[in-house]
Parts: sequence; C-alpha cells; structure tokens
Amino acid sequence: MDASFAATAAWATAADAADPLRALRDEFLIPSHAGSDGVYLCGNSLGLQPRGVRRVLDAELQSWAENAVEGHFKGTTPWLSYQATVRDGLTEVVGALPSEVVAMNTLGVNLHLLMASFYRPTRERPAILAEAGSFPTDRYALASQVRFHGFDPAEALIELEPDEPHGTLSLAAIERALDEHGARIALVLLPGVQYRTGQAFDLKAITALAHRHGCMVGFDLAHAVGNLPLALHDADVDFAVWCHYKYLNAGPGAVGGAFVHARHARADLPRLAGWWGNDEATRFLMRPEFQPTPGAEGWQISNPPIFALAPLRASLELFQRAGMPALVAKSRRLTGYLEWLVVTQLGDLLEVVTPPEPERRGAQLSLRVRAGRERGRALFDHLVAHGIVGDWREPDVIRVAPTPLYNRYADCLAFTHAVQAWSKH
Repeated sequence: MDASFAATAAWATAADAADPLRALRDEFLIPSHAGSDGVYLCGNSLGLQPRGVRRVLDAELQSWAENAVEGHFKGTTPWLSYQATVRDGLTEVVGALPSEVVAMNTLGVNLHLLMASFYRPTRERPAILAEAGSFPTDRYALASQVRFHGFDPAEALIELEPDEPHGTLSLAAIERALDEHGARIALVLLPGVQYRTGQAFDLKAITALAHRHGCMVGFDLAHAVGNLPLALHDADVDFAVWCHYKYLNAGPGAVGGAFVHARHARADLPRLAGWWGNDEATRFLMRPEFQPTPGAEGWQISNPPIFALAPLRASLELFQRAGMPALVAKSRRLTGYLEWLVVTQLGDLLEVVTPPEPERRGAQLSLRVRAGRERGRALFDHLVAHGIVGDWREPDVIRVAPTPLYNRYADCLAFTHAVQAWSKH
C-alpha cells in the first residue's frame, strides 16, 4: 500500500487539488443530501448524469420537431448513421477496431443474439464453462440457450466454484477446468469483473487457454467497460457484450454494446438477422436475401433508438477528453486510497473481499462487515441515510466504487468517517 496516504482532510483536499482530472466532476450532476453534494460511490450500478445529456437530447428533439422523418438524413447527426457518432468513443474504451463494436439493444438481448452465432453445441461438445454465482442475466441466458439446443443444463453447464479466499476465482482453476472438460466445451462465458466480489479477470489469458482447447470465448463486460483498460481486439476475444448505464453514464436502461472480433467480420455464421443488420448499401432495396454488414453492425436487428444513444454520446465525449489511460491511473490510486482507509482505519469493522492487486480489480471494492449480515445491512442503511450511496448485494456485501470521472479522495474519507460514526452507536 502507498505509504504517502493519510487519513486527514488536509491530505484529501491536497490530493483532489492536484488531480489533473478534477474538472470533470463539474460535468456531472451530483445528487444532494441535506443541502450539499452527497457522496456517490455507486457508479458501478448506475453512473451519474453528465450535464451534456440535456444538450444532446434537446438537439435530437429539435431535429424531430423541425425535420420529422427527414431527420434520418438532415442535420449534424442524421439518424440513419447515428451509430457512427458513438463508434470511435467505444473503440477507445474497449480497445477495438471501428468495425468490431456496435451500440444496440441491451446486454441480455445482445448476449442471446451473439450466443446464437457463437454457441453451436454438438453431441460431442455441448458444454458452456461459466462461473458459479454469475449474475442472473448470464445464468438465465446460458441455461435457456442450453435447453433451447436440446441439452440439460445439469450436464452441459459447467459452473466453476470460487477457489480463493473471499469467493474469488483463480486463473489456475479456469485452466484446470479447461484441461479436464475442454473437449466438451463449446463456449467459455465469463465476466470481465465479477459483480459481487469486484474481481477482474485476465481476458487475454483466459481467451488463449480456451482457444487452445477449441472453445469459443465471450465475456460479459457490464462491470468492466469504462472501468478497466480493455484491449478486446488484441486479447483475441471472439465476442463481448456490455451495458452503458454503469461506468459509461448513459442513463437507466441505456442501449447496450457488443464486440465481435474482426476475424468473424465476414464469416458465414448463423445469426438471428434483422433489417438494420443488412448492409447499408443495399438495405433500402428491400431484397429478401439478408446481406450482413461486415463486422459487429451485422448483428443489429432494428434501427437505433436515437434518444437512448444520445446520452451515450455525451458521456463518451468526456471519456475521449480524459483518455482511458489517465482514467485508469486515477482509478487505481483512488481505489488504492479507499482500500488503505478501510484496512488502516476500519480494519476491525470491515474486510475487503476484492483482490488487493490493482490488475485484478477496477474501481469497485466489495466489503463485508465482520460482525455479520445483520450488522452489515444496518451499516448500509446508515450510510444511505447520511448521503453515502453505495449498493448492497446479497447475502452480505456492500459495494462502493470511487469512479474517476467524478469521485474525489474526499469522498473516500467521508465514507470512512461515516463508518466510524456508525461504529460508535
């Protein structure tokens, strides 16, 4: 841990003043508590609203008012090509080629669409390798896809149990499972960050191990996108899906995102086709034959929801202004400070579930109250009542995420003081 940290207001104030990204906080609307800004540590669940959202939404509302259907072709951001307005920002965030990303649908829908192409089970190779205790979106999708293809999840869904303290999963355990079951596995589907523990997975290493056994590889990046330094193209991942309402700040229920590696751009893969996935050059000829757009856009089903994409544009402008390397650097130091405070100031009250290695986590720290679930829930309720917003995950985890776009060192210290105040009751 960094010996330069200090649990004082003077240290936190000085660290915030020296932060090169400090001005970005002013680009967000911070919920208030008792007449002043609250401490929002829940960007891992729902990101704050960028001030620019109203501007971009108003622009599209005005285009609708002035142009009606001609808005598809007129103005600075014609709706026909609106997806292109977020493409470059997404490629920078996820480390991809422009043709490999698309903003469409929602995470669960995209997972089913891409599994239709990349989970092709056979009698000899019917299985999916996943984590035990995965987020319900993934668990439900995987089990239903297995059943859809006529197999039994009890036999064809291989779920890895945690093998490390605090419920995390080692790369060695994944490798052992692939060595044992690889010949039966059609698809490996894992998270980029495990939602309950906050553990980050090594996408490149997992992909290499799975490909060695002939498996397709996909990732749910819901808690990783906009949080971790991703390099999906270089990691050789087959596909990935994610949402944009967490670290990407695109609003509740925001349109999701998907990645398909360039090597599959023109592959004759089975898919659930839709009109908007047809090549734009021939789309309006209304031919009966489906001619997919090369790349990830070929998996689109319907025309893009403009009012859902507009907030993503506003947020990505801030990501491009800051740059992912700078955001990751701040995130690691900010999360490191919060971890240091928990260990040194709150260690008798809380334990950190999330791995201590910076490369094995992002902004989120998952915490357990040592006195058990009942006391943990009491602490969580106390924090919310005092304007400290994190979130609770059953059975006993409090998640807090100092997000580098808008959180401060002072927020980490305020969280610490609130926990200390509760402990004296």
